[in-house]
Amino acid sequence: MRPSRRHVLQIGGGVLAGLVWPRPAFAAEPVEILMGGKADGSHVWFDPVGLHVEPGRTIRWINLDPGNSHTATAYHPKNFERPLRIPERAEPWNSDYLLPDESFSVTLPVEGVYDFFCVPHEHAGMVGRIIVGRPNAPSGGPAAQALPDLALRAFPSIDEIMQRGIIRRT
Repeated sequence: MRPSRRHVLQIGGGVLAGLVWPRPAFAAEPVEILMGGKADGSHVWFDPVGLHVEPGRTIRWINLDPGNSHTATAYHPKNFERPLRIPERAEPWNSDYLLPDESFSVTLPVEGVYDFFCVPHEHAGMVGRIIVGRPNAPSGGPAAQALPDLALRAFPSIDEIMQRGIIRRT
């Protein structure tokens, strides 16, 4: 049975309408934070170190350091009894050790300031900060509680992240 000309035109019109008809927005691609380090292990980092995103955005950490394993771990008492440096209502995360070329993702639905660190490299200042939405937080960041000095100095300020949107490692 051959389709009629009318049938072919109806199908073609339906396809064309489907192309121009408004569609629901697809989920945005994850925002990537790269984990890196010098070949000799003398310096390690997250890049970007500061980031502003809207609620519900997914963050993906990718270990591009060929010589080290890293973690992406939220500052939270459930993670090695570290101080709370994410919103109280937010779920803490810990990627566990990521080998080179491995990744870990988390979605952040709660507005606020999220500080995170690499378990084996926190003492070397491998920390980062994500601001979700427009939180009511003091300028400069959460209180410093029992963090290594290098880590404290490595956090970009909330004001700088809000102004620039993204802070690349220096």
